[in-house]
Amino acid sequence: MPHDHDHADIGPASGDRRVSIAIWANALLTVAQIAGGILSGSLALIADALHNFSDMASLTIAFAARKISRRPADERMTFGYGRIEIVAALINYTTLILVGFYLIYEGGMRIIAPPEIGGWTVVILGGVALLVDTLTAWLTWSMQKDSVNIRALFLHNLSDALASVAVITGGALIVLYDMRWVDPAITIGIALYILYLAFSEIGGPIRTLMLGSPPGIDNGAVVAAVRNVDGVVDIHHAHFWQMQEHAAALDTHVVVETGSWDRVEDIKDTIKRLLEAEFGIIHSTLEFEREDRAHRNASLYGHGLKQENPQSD
Repeated sequence: MPHDHDHADIGPASGDRRVSIAIWANALLTVAQIAGGILSGSLALIADALHNFSDMASLTIAFAARKISRRPADERMTFGYGRIEIVAALINYTTLILVGFYLIYEGGMRIIAPPEIGGWTVVILGGVALLVDTLTAWLTWSMQKDSVNIRALFLHNLSDALASVAVITGGALIVLYDMRWVDPAITIGIALYILYLAFSEIGGPIRTLMLGSPPGIDNGAVVAAVRNVDGVVDIHHAHFWQMQEHAAALDTHVVVETGSWDRVEDIKDTIKRLLEAEFGIIHSTLEFEREDRAHRNASLYGHGLKQENPQSD
């Protein structure tokens, strides 16, 4: 099926302004939370600050990636720079994973020996953090639907907002009941949620960078459709991949009937229109082989030969 993306009406300049605002908001919040965490002795507040710092770094990386991705192709990058956003998303998810594991370690140490914690400082700064996290999540929400780079940021911000709610709750319990163990326990909970989000999403960028088949495209259906084109005998050595996040591509060898070789240009046009209209594959490189001179025993995918099934004795 072709990809039907409901693009938000946000231009590059407007999107850049939103990300820039989010960067500054997270930078100011990070400084305030670290100072408050040190003064109050709250690890949960420092944990939330570290998460916000990772958001700020992620936003900066994403901002730079958005700028670079708009560069035209050149002799050094003949496919263009669009994949830089995939790289940025992978960096951001990896950062989330590292932060998550570190917070679990620190939270465990604090459970063993809970320190004195200033509950009101935690509640107040947690409330400020919630406002900033909600703002940055809102700024990136409408942009994340069509960009894995911005989606990584949105998940950062969404998890921050939820973490801030947890920090406020923990601070209130400390003020009311002196439950100091709640602070590191909430820290571990935040960390586990961060890891869940990161591991759930990191597979997409890895798949794209590994030249995996585009998600949402049925390779078998594409192969069958091309084989059914008039004059086509078979296809082999097919490679499905993504040039960029929303640019599916196919490279393949097409075997044409010997008697239809004089129609090869018409067959090529038919296949290209079919790929784009029915499957959303906007880039295709087709190498044609005449049936009587085609590769023999070629595998459907990759560049090898068909694998024979071993016979059991």
